[in-house]
Amino acid sequence: MTARNCSKAYIVGGGLAGISTAAYLIKNGKVPAGDITVFEELDFFGGSLDAFKSRGERAYFMRGFRMLEAKVYSALFDLMSFIPLPEDPKKSLYDDFLEFNEEVKTYSLSRLVEGGEPIDSKPFTLSFKERMKLLRFLTFKEKKIENMTIADYFGEDFFESNFWYLFSTTFSFQPWHSLEELKRYIRRFMHVSPTVHTQQCIRSTRYNQFESIVQPIRNWLTKIGVNFIKNCAVKDVVFSKTQTGKCISGLTYVQNGTENRIHTTLNDYIFISIGSMTADHSAGTMDQAPETIRTHRNQSWKLWEKIAKEDKNFGRPEVFEGNIDNSKWVGFTCTFNDPLFFNLIEKITRKKAGTEGPLTIKDSNWVISFALPNHPHFKDQPEDITVFWGYGLYPDKVGNFIKKKMSECTGHEILTEIIHHLKMEEHLEFITRSANCIPCMMPYITSQFQPRKKGDRPKVVPDNSDNFAFIGQFCDIPLDIVFTLDYSVRSAQIAVNELLRLKRKETPIYKGWQDVIVIVKTIMTALR
Repeated sequence: MTARNCSKAYIVGGGLAGISTAAYLIKNGKVPAGDITVFEELDFFGGSLDAFKSRGERAYFMRGFRMLEAKVYSALFDLMSFIPLPEDPKKSLYDDFLEFNEEVKTYSLSRLVEGGEPIDSKPFTLSFKERMKLLRFLTFKEKKIENMTIADYFGEDFFESNFWYLFSTTFSFQPWHSLEELKRYIRRFMHVSPTVHTQQCIRSTRYNQFESIVQPIRNWLTKIGVNFIKNCAVKDVVFSKTQTGKCISGLTYVQNGTENRIHTTLNDYIFISIGSMTADHSAGTMDQAPETIRTHRNQSWKLWEKIAKEDKNFGRPEVFEGNIDNSKWVGFTCTFNDPLFFNLIEKITRKKAGTEGPLTIKDSNWVISFALPNHPHFKDQPEDITVFWGYGLYPDKVGNFIKKKMSECTGHEILTEIIHHLKMEEHLEFITRSANCIPCMMPYITSQFQPRKKGDRPKVVPDNSDNFAFIGQFCDIPLDIVFTLDYSVRSAQIAVNELLRLKRKETPIYKGWQDVIVIVKTIMTALR
């Protein structure tokens, strides 16, 4: 098929998938920047990759902290390779990424903490039976395990092992999540299994991902003419039949309370971010717990619900949004105006903050994990201010010291629980007085991990699509793993290449599980 000309391109959603789509339309599709429009419901672009200074306070807030790996994140690195670095346009974002990771290397001596002290997390502590089950299930075809949970296959001993604590807290898996997705993850990261306890594989951006990835891409796109419209919710699309399938012939969006309509043709292309893992989040304060929002305030899920009613090929959003209690957790951002907490953590980890990787409190009912990023994590972060981010995997369990569910706790209470676990009680009053801990409830944060079957997620470009594609975390990309920046970028690559009929393929997925050396090392690691 010959390449198609694009008259106008409309992108619904200004997260990483959306801005990546705009970048590839320009780079690969040769679409004029001025013919591209990005609609974003929120007041900022970047989706879940947010990171901000709290207004009027010496405090910071972000909904996530992401760790990268050299081989797995190939699509993201491709995107970063052609975006100029703002500080030095002769370099790319990827050049700076490589330089930074030569300067700052990760090696953990205390990946798991119990009783306030690091424990040896190298042995997986799996029973022989569970080791064999683990190796065997990696050979299963996905059809055999679709719609199964991890707990459907593995026994109770598996969930008490070091392996489970290491893996589940690195990637946020819970026992009721998809066994099929767990298999994809384990295969995808098999090559780093011998060092999973030291986190040597971790790579990071110089600053938070909003300032190191989103802002430079968005600023570059704006500079060359892409139209960005924020505070603008696309609430509906109009489908029309064509000789070969369906096309989107119109968009309806609301901005500043005014409803607007855009007529689109077969020569226009529409890219829609479906669903959202950070939709309807709620932030608390040091003295107030976040709210658990159970009715959609965000349009991303509502729009997918409308689209799904149009055609069975457009997915089943209810599979992913239908059980908040199985997809939520509480994250928290802590800002300190005194170095004491960080100094005490460095005594536990025996590493400089920013080089030890994430820590998991194994004996926490909430299963608290947190990471101290390299300083500064924000470009404007003063020298005397330190920041870390963490989360609790089980927000509906009662704390060990604070006898409340984590979902009901204030920032002060969450930080107090952490201080007790780390045996810092003598410094409790001083540390909490110097801190601003902002908790954040995210009801759909692991919704993409819900057990699924074929058809629950639509193809990036459905078979009957003539001018539209689905992008983001809830479209279907064979073999790829969700809850990664790479998934969003690869969905954009596929959408642009297929819709515009370009003679290109998306960045290949690294298939370490097909490497004999990787397989042998993995088996040896599993049996240790």
